Amino acid sequence: MSTSVDGLVSGLSTSSMITSLMQVEAAPQNRLKSKVSTAQTAIASYMSVNAALTSLKNSADSLGQLSTWRAVKATTSSSTVTATALTGTNGASGTTVFDVKSLAKNQITTAKVPATGDISSGTIQITTGPLDGSASDKAHTITLGDDKSAKGVAAAINAAGIGIKATVVTTGGANDILQISGAKTGTGAAFRIDSGLDGVASPLTNVATAANAQLDIGGGDANAANGGYSVTSDTNTFAKLMPGVSITVSKLENDVTVTSDQDVSGIASKIQALVDAANGTLSEVAKQTAYDAATKKGSPLTGDFSVRNISQSMLGKISLGLTYANPSYDKNQPTDAATKTNLEKISISLSKLGVELDRSGRLTFDSTKFTNSYNENPLQMQAAGIEFADQMEKYAGDQTTNITAVITGRKNEIDGLNTQISGWDLRLAAKRTALQKQYADLETSLGKLKNQSTWLAGQLSGL
Repeated sequence: MSTSVDGLVSGLSTSSMITSLMQVEAAPQNRLKSKVSTAQTAIASYMSVNAALTSLKNSADSLGQLSTWRAVKATTSSSTVTATALTGTNGASGTTVFDVKSLAKNQITTAKVPATGDISSGTIQITTGPLDGSASDKAHTITLGDDKSAKGVAAAINAAGIGIKATVVTTGGANDILQISGAKTGTGAAFRIDSGLDGVASPLTNVATAANAQLDIGGGDANAANGGYSVTSDTNTFAKLMPGVSITVSKLENDVTVTSDQDVSGIASKIQALVDAANGTLSEVAKQTAYDAATKKGSPLTGDFSVRNISQSMLGKISLGLTYANPSYDKNQPTDAATKTNLEKISISLSKLGVELDRSGRLTFDSTKFTNSYNENPLQMQAAGIEFADQMEKYAGDQTTNITAVITGRKNEIDGLNTQISGWDLRLAAKRTALQKQYADLETSLGKLKNQSTWLAGQLSGL
């Protein structure tokens, strides 16, 4: 490898000269690196815009779901009854009044057992199910290992996985308590020990019987002649008594009222979320395309038409309002062509939804105005709201696709530039080596000339 020694003969700082020459040689590579840095900054800005568009798309998708417009809000007259609105499209407004006649229980069976010694010969027969002689009853045989004590029986029952659990309660006396419990509530989780526990100190006793929860509406089944009926559940939760509402009871009581109303405030909050996301997109676009006339400095995407157009196209859609299919139109009704055209479609301003543009070009939402419009014509507002959401979701999706394509193109550009930069690394390394050899050879040549000059001077002085 060639090396250079500064000024050994010439007195020149060859390393400094090589460094200066390499800076000139590296100028094209530095320009490539500058392009990479600029492209990376632009990509970060595009991604910020894309994130805002994605938020807008998600908000629009949430507003456009039918479950949003069919959601209900449930209330109850009792502090011991919980009414929870379920997600989905089955919600409906309504009221029900009921008496809580029974709560769901799991079966608990106990027996006294000796503190030491075996209580089983080795095999236990257990039947699980409603115990009504139907096909739902299931017989189980549990075979014990070497441990046939109460603790061994409890361990074997727990390991069998048949929906019952056992434990041994230590009393401190001559006998302990073997407690066997159903893992679930309801009559379907009842069980019976048929045989195999002959060594217990007292008979097996059901201290709690498996039971279903029961609600009586209009007097229950006992008043069926007058429209009464009873509803049972193997848990304390009733999910089908009211559409879209889950009711959970915890105490016996009468005259409990549960009401479900259309969740208009929930719909309004999702419109507000969409408006906020739209304003967020407008703000992000303005930030990434801003130009400061005072400092004459632009932002990463200043002058980028595709990004600036995001704001213009969005505001244009808002100002044009909505045109959508009339949900009340009867296509079988005989009408002339002109009348049919007018009836098939509805065109309204977004102000009916409470959405408007202010003087600064920002969206605003008036929840009170929306609520009044919804209460006046729920079907029309639902159709308009879903159409608005669908249009904004498609708009945001299309814009995201465009920006993503630009990002992909910029990343490909960066990959190409980095390949060129890597090529320049090899080229510059070779150039540095060549310069070091060139200056080393120069120093060698100058050294030879100096030696010859000294020799000649000596020869001449001897004449």
